[in-house]
Amino acid sequence: MREFIVEADGGSRGNPGPAGYGAVVSDAATGETLRETAEYIGVATNNVAEYRGLLAGLLAARELDPDATVHVRMDSKLVIEQMSGRWKIKHPDMKPLATQASRVFPPGQVTYEWMPRAQNKHADRLANEAMDAGARGERWSASASTAELHAAPRAAATPEQPGDAAAGAARVRGALAGARASATASGAGPDAARAAAQPDTPGTTAEAEAGERTVDGGADSGSATDDADVRAAKAVGGAEATRAEAEADGRAAAAEAGADAPAAKAVAAPGWAPADMGAPATFVLLRHGETPLTPQKRFSGSGGTDPSLSGTGREQAERAAAMLARRGTIQAVVSSPLTRTRETAGIVAARLGLDVGIDDGLRETDFGAWEGLTFAEVRERHPDDLNAWLASPDAEPTGGGESFAATATRLAATRDRLVAAHAGRTVLLVTHVTPIKTLVRLALGAPPESLFRMELSAASLSVVAYYADGNASVRLLNDTSHLR
Repeated sequence: MREFIVEADGGSRGNPGPAGYGAVVSDAATGETLRETAEYIGVATNNVAEYRGLLAGLLAARELDPDATVHVRMDSKLVIEQMSGRWKIKHPDMKPLATQASRVFPPGQVTYEWMPRAQNKHADRLANEAMDAGARGERWSASASTAELHAAPRAAATPEQPGDAAAGAARVRGALAGARASATASGAGPDAARAAAQPDTPGTTAEAEAGERTVDGGADSGSATDDADVRAAKAVGGAEATRAEAEADGRAAAAEAGADAPAAKAVAAPGWAPADMGAPATFVLLRHGETPLTPQKRFSGSGGTDPSLSGTGREQAERAAAMLARRGTIQAVVSSPLTRTRETAGIVAARLGLDVGIDDGLRETDFGAWEGLTFAEVRERHPDDLNAWLASPDAEPTGGGESFAATATRLAATRDRLVAAHAGRTVLLVTHVTPIKTLVRLALGAPPESLFRMELSAASLSVVAYYADGNASVRLLNDTSHLR
């Protein structure tokens, strides 16, 4: 009996965002690559893409020999543990895909093994090739040198001959289309339905900042969030994951499994961000474009003249809108009520085809009597008040302005409200310097004085993703030249 190795991976640049999968079937005895398959699947989460990669790999293996034994190797702890039966599957988007995968081969014919991400480079590369092709409006296709050239005759005869990559790929695509239809019919969640309904080319989908873990998905498959994550988990049964396991989806698996893996325990590990615990609430934080006060570095809060955008500020907003439209995971737009943010949000939302919601919690700090003044002018006129303000977050600007401590309390409440309202979504928040710095500071657990150590350019982007365990991850895109 033949034995195949299936290595699969999936990625989402935005989580959810433009997604794709890759899978490789090789001969277990020789290590020879027998089949490669990959596909851009439109907007989906990282975990949906991983399951789609698994399903595609199993279908490709069955095309080669339905009687073969198959050993699946993936760097997704979640998929491996769930498909091995050690963790339950409760997520509505995962259930139908796991069911489809379990039915490709008879029970007992497929085994599963987790491997470190660094060992899954082949499938990872294919997933990224598929996502790159999708971004260009193209479909991924295997080269003649890699597509099924070494496929041996199968025990069960089919019309396809070895080397007929097009026919094999078509059958795999057809089976996957059936899986998508089945997932939708079975009542899968909106993410699975979105993945199922996506055409083979990206259409109007684009990817947002991170979004979101917002910035280019880079060469790695996995969400932008997953790309920089370092994760850890304790597998059911008490076996502790190693550091290598942490780098692959250990913590993500334990976290997303939730009740699926009661014994799983997420532990802290160094890295850019916490693990993917399903789709986070991801806030793409856009500072408004320039106003006439911006180049002069004057205090401009919520208690001043409420200036409009300058011509330069409108150009900056247009560039931000174009970039966010290209990247395309923004699902909602919420703005501070001040004029400069509403104008910026309106320009972006018009490009994205979205409405603008207003949230008063996103307004800028009230700088009291300092409104419209430069820092030097405040030091000259109110030196004691300024020194106190620099020394303590509880100090208010002259004339009864808002302290940074009060701003932080307001922003924390706003954050919690918006996270609850937009769980699993990517939302553009158009706001101001202090709110953005405060949200970043709170996400990092940094002290209040860190506010004075950050600088945000006009129309710059920062991204914070909020996870179910209360942790958050931060990405910064502060150079507006990136928006060109």
